[in-house]
Amino acid sequence: MNKKESILRSALALLVEKGVHNTPMSAIAKNAGTGMGTIYNYFPNKEVLINEIYAGIKEKENTIFPEFDTARPIKTQFERYYTAMVEFFIENAEFFKFMEQVQASPIITEETRKKGLETVAPVYDLLKRGKEERIVKNLETEELIQFIGGSVFSYLRWYHSQGKVETSSVQNQVRMVWDGIKE
Repeated sequence: MNKKESILRSALALLVEKGVHNTPMSAIAKNAGTGMGTIYNYFPNKEVLINEIYAGIKEKENTIFPEFDTARPIKTQFERYYTAMVEFFIENAEFFKFMEQVQASPIITEETRKKGLETVAPVYDLLKRGKEERIVKNLETEELIQFIGGSVFSYLRWYHSQGKVETSSVQNQVRMVWDGIKE
């Protein structure tokens, strides 16, 4: 692992543990086993560092989503997407805890947010097709995305707070969310 990656991993762990506002760059440097000068060679300030972590998580998130097979029913495509997203954040609890802290934070720049939205662009298209085919409720796509995203965050908060969760709970969640958006 190179120095920059070590700094990013150390920062992620500390930011999740202590919170964004309670984690100074000096603590990140110490945890990464490097000096302040080295950190500032890679990241001019904490906001740049946080935005890079955010963008990195979004890139990883984007790679796990299944390709949408437009020949399959819209419901099936949605179920595959939703399940993949939930499973990604179950397997990467640290990513979820970080994203939960910064999702609405002004620390994340507009440019980084736009880059992050590329992750859900196929879902926008899927919902648009679903509305055109009268399979999905004819609501603003942004409202549908907020509903879906909110259910993901809510489910993951619940999941990570439980000691053990039945494997069927993800399928139950998918079914409830689909029932909420279908026409």
